[in-house]
Amino acid sequence: MTRSSLYPLPRTAPSAPPSVWEGYGYGFLGVLVFSLTLPMTRVAVAELAPLLVGLGRALVAAVPAIALLWFTRSRRPNRQEWPGVILAALGIVVGWPLASTVAMQTVSSSHGAVFNGLLPLSTAAFAALRSGERPSAAFWAWAVVGAALVTTFALRQGDGTLATGYLWLLVAVVLGGMGYAEGARAARTLGGWRTICWALAISAPVVLAPVGWLATQAHWPSATVVTACAYLAFGSMFLGFFAWYRGLAVGGIARVGQVQLLQPFLTVVAAALLFGESVEPSTFVFAVAVIAVIAGGRRAIVRTAK
Repeated sequence: MTRSSLYPLPRTAPSAPPSVWEGYGYGFLGVLVFSLTLPMTRVAVAELAPLLVGLGRALVAAVPAIALLWFTRSRRPNRQEWPGVILAALGIVVGWPLASTVAMQTVSSSHGAVFNGLLPLSTAAFAALRSGERPSAAFWAWAVVGAALVTTFALRQGDGTLATGYLWLLVAVVLGGMGYAEGARAARTLGGWRTICWALAISAPVVLAPVGWLATQAHWPSATVVTACAYLAFGSMFLGFFAWYRGLAVGGIARVGQVQLLQPFLTVVAAALLFGESVEPSTFVFAVAVIAVIAGGRRAIVRTAK
């Protein structure tokens, strides 16, 4: 009998998977940052062209992103990760900012923010199509209820009509859901901060020429607009995704994505406190209902395909 059989080596216990609550925590932090995106966009388009605001934020955010990749000697995405990074760049670096910025010309930030409550449903759909997640029927039921709530809220705010800007917001919702799901898929192995940094880095050469041309046509904006643009670049386009992609990657794209149902109400409150937009009591009633939807969706099963 060998010594190893008498004294077997202790087995190393496998590390526990990240808690779903960690995913919710990071997800909420990202949503908190994103909640000011539409109000800041509305401030920016008051003096600057929508295309300049939508593409300019990506170019400005690419500067610290490229610097961080270089300083940390970060590895490049591998063959499996590149598609997610590229589609994330198309969705949330270029597509969503452009579509939402155009929408903010005709839609108030509070109305547009509530319509963005459809983003979790869009994210879950792309997660099911591309990321191997298989939400249960109960999860889809909760997601549809949440989408119906925010759509009802948007219709109430708009007196039963949808402005043209809402069509642009629909485009933004589809592109944003794709960008969130694809970026989170890459972030599972690449990491959340590397994913958004690489997405910004590969977008920079594409947006450099149009942003440069648009900038020559614009006048120097006020300090308020400069502050809004800085927030859009460094907060909404850069740091917010560090937390958001981390939350989606560790807690599940479809499940943690439901936290974004809170974003419209956080945006409405921020718009009221910072920009003087009125907030009706019904807003808080809808907020409580949406929180209940998130709680129900959290308990629903989301399976991962083998």
